[in-house]
Amino acid sequence: MSDKNLSLATWLLPLLPLALAGFTYFSGLQTSSFLLINNFCQIIPDIIWAGLTFLGNGWGTFAIAFPLLLLAPRVLSAGIITGIISAITISTLKPFLQFPRPAAILTEGSFHRIGELLLSRAFPSGHTFTAFAIASALYFSCVKDKRSPLILLFVVASLVGLSRIAVGAHWLTDVFAGASIGMWCGMLGAKLSQLIPSSWLRPNKLWPRVIAFGGIVTSYILLTQTIDIKLNKPIQYACVGLIAITLVLFVKAQKTKVI
Repeated sequence: MSDKNLSLATWLLPLLPLALAGFTYFSGLQTSSFLLINNFCQIIPDIIWAGLTFLGNGWGTFAIAFPLLLLAPRVLSAGIITGIISAITISTLKPFLQFPRPAAILTEGSFHRIGELLLSRAFPSGHTFTAFAIASALYFSCVKDKRSPLILLFVVASLVGLSRIAVGAHWLTDVFAGASIGMWCGMLGAKLSQLIPSSWLRPNKLWPRVIAFGGIVTSYILLTQTIDIKLNKPIQYACVGLIAITLVLFVKAQKTKVI
């Protein structure tokens, strides 16, 4: 189990990206920073940015993390709890704030865009929010002396945020704010996951079976819907394969006797 307490400094850390969001917005750098980053990112193929955006979608993150059902069920549980908290938070903030996206302000053709045309509910970036929330949940739900390699999760989350500017969907302020609030949700999810008794996490118990059913639902979604961008279809099918392999091993684990 992870350490029970997070330091005050850790809880205050998300204030940094939130401060950067405020600085970017109120200093008048909103448009210029977006155009600069969006233009620079075009040196990298669209399929890369599309794939990174997929990692910030709830269905995508759940599918990729699904093997943790067998490897580290408490860590996966932290991610699921965080996902629920994040969904509630983001669905509350976005309709309330109603900030316009770049496509609603800038002239068509003045920036690079991948995927469907999005005009409203810009703040905060939901994909960045999800990426940092899950990264924080997985990181802080692990035992402290095993966290070092997981710092890469925040690197990936940062690239997800960058991808939202690269595909023309969000301002830099949206990305910074999404990272900030997402981290807080992830920390909370990690804390709440500690309340789950270890006996509930065995493969033959109800909670892991509920998660397994969630894998089946996710597979259906990935097979029948386009997640964000059509370029992501191959990744979606690969994720279905990953879920299927995990489910086969999970079914076999049901027969394992736990002493």
